[in-house]
Amino acid sequence: MKIKMNKMTVLIHIVLIIGSLLMVMPFLWMVLTSGKTISESTQIPPQIFPEAFQIENYQAVWNSLPFVNFYINTGLMIALRVLTSTLFSAMAAFAVAKLDFPGKNLFFAIVLTQMMIPSQIYLTPQYLLVQNLGLLNTISALVIPGIVSAFGTFLLRQFFIKLPDELMEAAIIDGATTWQVFYRIYMPLARSGLVALGIFTSLFAFKDLMWPLVVNMSQDKMTLSAGLASLQGQFTTNYPQLMAGSVIAIIPMIILYIIFQKQFIEGIATTGGK
Repeated sequence: MKIKMNKMTVLIHIVLIIGSLLMVMPFLWMVLTSGKTISESTQIPPQIFPEAFQIENYQAVWNSLPFVNFYINTGLMIALRVLTSTLFSAMAAFAVAKLDFPGKNLFFAIVLTQMMIPSQIYLTPQYLLVQNLGLLNTISALVIPGIVSAFGTFLLRQFFIKLPDELMEAAIIDGATTWQVFYRIYMPLARSGLVALGIFTSLFAFKDLMWPLVVNMSQDKMTLSAGLASLQGQFTTNYPQLMAGSVIAIIPMIILYIIFQKQFIEGIATTGGK
């Protein structure tokens, strides 16, 4: 029996190692390509390692694009989306999970329906809304689609449902208002869910490409994803510089992950448990 278990454990570890290598390979290829010449990056069959690592690719792409502005714009977009999405999604989730009001089930059904519809369908109405508000080429335009999250409402609803109703009843008997019950009792108890939502929101915002390209034409207001897209030529592309820019772009997220690694893992693990 022990031999069987050991064989199964070894097999599982082999599968996990292979899966890990498959996930790491694109990242390694990006780093290696960023140090190649153009001829090496387009060579067939592919050349894995550069003959001499071309650090000039990083200097060229850094001088050609305003990466400082890209970092600032991306950071502001992520911070504002996390704050607004977490707050408004928590309020909507608490209302659906713990309050009784007419049309509650219909409201939640509409939220679920929004999750099933591709986000590209909302591009035109969202763009017209931002245009009519006069917010094109602004940071506010980047934040508007992420103010409320259907996914966040659904996620936090699952956390609030698990919390006992007796907490609300006891607080109301003690004279607490609905708002006080929400932010003094239920919000602290749903901290793990809020952390998980903040992690997912920041990742979704960091990877968002289409919306920043649509609403912001000015390079000073672009995010990292939109700025990197400008390196993609219509007919030819300098792949080493494109990969070098990608490496520069992901450095802040890697640093954040290293600093908040525990919170990342706990938040995602708690989400899976719920």
